[in-house]
Amino acid sequence: MILDAARLSLANLFAPETRSVFWKVLGLTILALVALWFAVREVFIWLALPWIDTLMPGTPVWAGWLTFVLGIFASLGLALALALLLAPVTALIAGFFLDDVADVIEKRDYPNEPPGRPLPLGEAVAGSLKFLGVVILGNLLALVLLLVPGVNLVAFFLVNGYLLGREFFEFAAMRYRAPAEARLFREKHRSTVFLAGLLLAGFLAVPFVNLLTPLFAAGLMVHLHKRLSARDPGFSLRVAAKA
Repeated sequence: MILDAARLSLANLFAPETRSVFWKVLGLTILALVALWFAVREVFIWLALPWIDTLMPGTPVWAGWLTFVLGIFASLGLALALALLLAPVTALIAGFFLDDVADVIEKRDYPNEPPGRPLPLGEAVAGSLKFLGVVILGNLLALVLLLVPGVNLVAFFLVNGYLLGREFFEFAAMRYRAPAEARLFREKHRSTVFLAGLLLAGFLAVPFVNLLTPLFAAGLMVHLHKRLSARDPGFSLRVAAKA
């Protein structure tokens, strides 16, 4: 089920119908990452320069070599910070384009089914900002766990797999269900959603390809929700009966 949804989502990346969304997502992702690079770089310079000045009050012979070594570590640190910020950036951008992707998928792959309801702009923005905060906190936790022997990168995949799977699936589900029902539906199928989230975390870890994560994630979760809904058609009725 997950692999089939992923296959359809990959095909959707380069479909003519999604070409305009493709370029919007790619361009906005690159623009956001460039802005973040300069922002993180300026913060690092602001914090690091006073420390370097106190470390090297004069201009000894070895100062140039130390500056060179510190520059290498600084570049690695900036690259790591950008990698950790990629998940929040992806979450934010996907929140704005999920409806566009879903519309294309519905018309092309599910023409005989009722279309979903686009999220109101205010609700979409609020959900994206909330998700942004949650993913930033989750990745800060993952960054701390990277320092723990035996955990390392496993923490990155587990944290992002859970967060990306949960939030992207609920974004997709809320096109067809009330927010509370979407959360209940996700909780019922949490194992499948988590595995799909791990797939997204793996996609996110591939350089350059990860720039398309918002588009891929949106398509994957729309297809996955469609398949889970077909497998569990009575869920809405059971929720309504309990209400």
